Amino acid sequence: MRIKYLILIAIAGAIVTADQAVKMYVYTHFALHETIPVIANYFNFTYIRNQGAAFGFLADSYPWFRDAFFLSMPPVALLIILAILRGVKDDARWTIVSLSLVFGGAIGNYIDRVRFGWVVDFLDFHIHENYHWPAFNIADMAIVSGVGILLFLEFTTQQQNSAASAVAGANETRERSNTT
Repeated sequence: MRIKYLILIAIAGAIVTADQAVKMYVYTHFALHETIPVIANYFNFTYIRNQGAAFGFLADSYPWFRDAFFLSMPPVALLIILAILRGVKDDARWTIVSLSLVFGGAIGNYIDRVRFGWVVDFLDFHIHENYHWPAFNIADMAIVSGVGILLFLEFTTQQQNSAASAVAGANETRERSNTT
């Protein structure tokens, strides 16, 4: 088996395992909306049922649309990730890692959707109870981190390509002026 698929299995497996273990603990040991302060005025462990996507996106949409969307999109996304991964070179480690993070996070949240019809969230960051960032979970962190790494890689690749094009253009101009 190629190394990139072993990396995918290892990272995605670790994310799904950690995500589901903590979610199961929260689900079985917390009452809905129960909160345990971890860092006073900044971070709580709070049991939330998220009907939407990451950070509650689409939570208020029509249930028939939301359910159909969230049950059909993750398998499509997983197939797309596998198709993209197929074309990635084995030495493109950061691309493989980022795709693996998104893959594992998608599976972690999809398991909740299939089991419960919603996702267990529990990481609750806030500032003195005045502002709450929407609660999230380990799978959400993996997805956001993976997408962030992919965006960074794309940005730096574009910067490198632009710099290389500029150097090549300058060299070509210099060569033309030397031959005339």
